Amino acid sequence: MDIDNSSETTAERLLDAALAHVPFDGWSETSFRAAIADSGVTDGLARALYPRGGVDLALAYHRRGDRLMQERLAETDLAALRYRDRVATAIRVRLEVVDDKEAVRRGSTLFALPMHAADGARAIWGTADAIWTALGDTSRDLNWYSKRVTLSAVYSATVLYWLGDDSIGHQSTWDFVDRRIEDVMKIEKLKASVRYNPLSKALLAGPLKFMEKVRMPERPQDLPGHMPGPFRR
Repeated sequence: MDIDNSSETTAERLLDAALAHVPFDGWSETSFRAAIADSGVTDGLARALYPRGGVDLALAYHRRGDRLMQERLAETDLAALRYRDRVATAIRVRLEVVDDKEAVRRGSTLFALPMHAADGARAIWGTADAIWTALGDTSRDLNWYSKRVTLSAVYSATVLYWLGDDSIGHQSTWDFVDRRIEDVMKIEKLKASVRYNPLSKALLAGPLKFMEKVRMPERPQDLPGHMPGPFRR
């Protein structure tokens, strides 16, 4: 559904109103109805903007965080950092733009439910894609997918750790991110050693040939280029 600027403003107003209730009632129908009452938006318009009520509000809150992260990264000079450190910085920024940790906690609980797990997975994938796009990723083929799958796993694990982290400045979380990225680098090194081992190369010739045919979805912003490995350049 196309939403004009006025509707976008209304949608943001509803979301802001809901945030006052989410810590107590979660991303629920109760919070959704309270947001409607507090914002003064008509029930019909509210349900046109958020057909599934609390679930769609939670997803909107997640997308808002992705947008804020991209805006902050656009103003951050990352040129001097190694690519893996740029990824770590992006994850940190994504968490730092969260203005209500309890809202994220409630969202994690919601998307852990089987009926909403697919929505949660798509939201995490969207964050991973937003990070790589913000960092100028121009990878193609299988590497486009592998980088987002890997980052989705790292980010989702980091969120769970961050929710329980009470260290000063969330330093334990940033250390956790560094360890997870280091683990990914070790796996990449192992994959590289297997790829260049004569015996392994022969055994994997068939599967690798198939994987070479995998193509990423065509996107208008694609540019020629390739950055091998999830966190390497």
